[in-house]
Amino acid sequence: MQNNILVVNCGSSSLKFAVLANAGQLTLVEGIAERLGSDESVISIKYEGEKTQSQLIEGTHKEAVTVIKQWLDQHPDILQGLVGIGHRVVHGGETFASSIIIDEYVINGIEECAKFAPLHSPAHIKGIEVTFELFPGIPQVAVFDTSFHQSLEAEQYLYPIPMSYYRNHGFRKYGFHGTSYRYISHQLAKTSPGSEQQGVLVAHLGNGASTCAINCGQSSDTSMGITPLEGLMMGTRSGSLDPSLISFISQAENISQDAALDVLNKQSGLLGVSELSNDCRTLEEAMLSGDERAKLSLDIFASRTAKYLASTATTLDSIDHLVFTGGIGENSIYLREQICQRLKAFGIKLDNSKNQQAPRGEISNLTFEGCRTQIWVIPTNEELMIALDTISLIQK
Repeated sequence: MQNNILVVNCGSSSLKFAVLANAGQLTLVEGIAERLGSDESVISIKYEGEKTQSQLIEGTHKEAVTVIKQWLDQHPDILQGLVGIGHRVVHGGETFASSIIIDEYVINGIEECAKFAPLHSPAHIKGIEVTFELFPGIPQVAVFDTSFHQSLEAEQYLYPIPMSYYRNHGFRKYGFHGTSYRYISHQLAKTSPGSEQQGVLVAHLGNGASTCAINCGQSSDTSMGITPLEGLMMGTRSGSLDPSLISFISQAENISQDAALDVLNKQSGLLGVSELSNDCRTLEEAMLSGDERAKLSLDIFASRTAKYLASTATTLDSIDHLVFTGGIGENSIYLREQICQRLKAFGIKLDNSKNQQAPRGEISNLTFEGCRTQIWVIPTNEELMIALDTISLIQK
């Protein structure tokens, strides 16, 4: 019987899942429930190369998990091999420095951290509660986006605000995408032995984007903060800016400060500047057609990514590796080239030919010959990391 792991990633309006086997190396089935909470909720399931889609009547997280359970009931060979369930959880605060088997204490801890991730944490808790109900007796594990960054020094994670805010409320930088960064660190160590003792910069670039400095295998700085809004410009998020802008937008538009913050989270970034799309592929196509606003949005994205890579690099002794990952990092030839061009003062040089010819979905070395800093594309796999953590904890 296989040791299958069900990986569940509950977002505010979506639920991704996969069942992995062979120590996480083989994906048996995967899918996504989208537009949850609306009348257009659907769930797609991909199995043996074929994709099926069905409507969700209620459009809830519970209904999505119920459909997954019903599908597994119809495939008992997969269900009977299920030994654990791993959940991606965005925010673990200072409470959780590593992945952990879920019990009542863990659920309470996730609820306490919910104030820092009000869109995500309630969805995570729903997903956990429903899977406990539908899969009784199967151990479940929480894997936190924030835990990899618990190695940050106080000078990196503290904000220069009254210390009482940190002592009383836990207001500090936490960072995110930690599961992805941990995976990249492990993959780079396999690909380039010795990198686990070196300085590594990683750009995780997708609709959500961040940078991380990894010093001897541990996170030493990252661009996201107490929430994912800090740092890089993203698909719809502004990233870091003068905090007074919230007040200015509120007054200028006659909206509440919460509504102004919503603008920075959902209407800014690539979408806000381009006034076209938050999708990098759409913007690159528009740029090639002569759309100057699309090009401007991409160039601002490149500029701000380079700045944050340089900023996080101040915690390293040397920049031995630069890794691109995430949907944009893995696939955008243009943005990789533009980001590296802006880092030329640091001796970082990309081989344009290698960049153009890098195969999708594979590890590639894009370094210009003679350049000290090795430049890589490494596809991330957070689901594998969650599966491995789940297997490790339930075996203990």
